Formats: sequence, C-alpha cells, structure tokens
Amino acid sequence: MSRDTSFYYSFLVLPPRKRSALVAVWDFCRAVDDAVDEPEVGPTDPLQASRSAVRFWRAELARCYDGGAPETPQGRGLQPFLASLDLPRQAFEDVIDGVAMDLDTSRYQTFDELFEYCRRVASAVGLICIRIFGCRSPRAADYALNLGVALQLTNILRDIPDDLAKGRVYLPLDDLAAHGCTVEDLAAGVVNDRVRALATARARGLEVDGDQIAVGGARLRLR
Repeated sequence: MSRDTSFYYSFLVLPPRKRSALVAVWDFCRAVDDAVDEPEVGPTDPLQASRSAVRFWRAELARCYDGGAPETPQGRGLQPFLASLDLPRQAFEDVIDGVAMDLDTSRYQTFDELFEYCRRVASAVGLICIRIFGCRSPRAADYALNLGVALQLTNILRDIPDDLAKGRVYLPLDDLAAHGCTVEDLAAGVVNDRVRALATARARGLEVDGDQIAVGGARLRLR
C-alpha cells in the first residue's frame, strides 16, 4: 500500500495483525481494479488484456482459498489471513465481478442497476473489513453494505470527467432524464441548477429516521 493514500495512515492505529490483514486486502483488491482500469500496454488489445487479467485474478483467488500456491505478491500476502480471520470468499468474488462489469457496461439505466455495481466494488470490501475488525453482527454487515454504496456514489460524482474520458457514465440515465440533463451536458462541463440537482438527488433522497438512514432501499443504523 502506498503512503500516498489516506487509508495507509488510518490503518496505523490498528493492532499489527489487523493492520497487516487490511493492507493485504487492499493490495489484492487494488490489483484486481488496476487489471481493468490500467491494463498492461502491449500488442494485445487492451480490452482483451483486461479480460485476461480478470480471469487470472479469479484463478489467483481460487489458489488462495483452495490451498494452492498464489502466483502474485498480493495473493501470497492475502492467503495467510483467509482462514484465520474467516474472510468471506464470496465478497472477494463480488469485487472481481464488479470490476469486470466495467468491461461490458458503460451506462446504467436505473439506480437499482448502479446499486448492484456499488455493492460489488465497494460494499463487498467493507464486508471483508468488518471480519478483520472482529464484527459479526448482522447490523455491522448492513452498515458495511450501505456505507460502501454511499462512498462509491461519492467517488462517482468526483470522477465524472475522468469516467467520461473512458467512455463511462455511472449516473443512471433515468436520473439524468428526470432532471433534464444529458450525457452531452456532463461532457461539456455544464454546471447549472439541473446538473446540481442531479448530483445531489441521491444524497437528498437519503431518508433519515431516528438513528437510521435509508440508502437505496436498505436501512443503515447510525449507532
């Protein structure tokens, strides 16, 4: 893990073993994400290179869980923690599935479709992390699910120009239409009341009820 990320410093307060486990999870998931967003340059078509990389990381995860010999530093770093901390294999599979969605999906029609993407690429990581923290309560899983979606939505809003440069639009097309906005508006850098309303619609739509927040139809308990 690079010292350039704020996560590095937040991990420093953890006990050594938990810190090492979180760094191993981060490094593995980062490598999977880079396989799509930063494919190796070579004679192979970038899309095919990314598909091949995704297949490799699926196989690497299987080696980690099935007692094989991982072929990467990330796999070797992760493997010792899987059984001892009971890290959920399905969550890692979900991360890979979510990253792979970027290979075939550049637009999301509905928020429900986007929610599934967010659940895979972000919430799944949270479900892994709460095991490292020692949380086993269903409430902790609900928190991880919803917080992951909220954080991923924040990333989406922050990265609109970069995603457009890659041909991707994560804001649901239904939301764009409902606010009188177009992809062309986003590409042109238009900032007006309609675009502002679009960008804040989901945040304003969070339903606060006592110590809970409803996110994407699920409820997040705040304490």
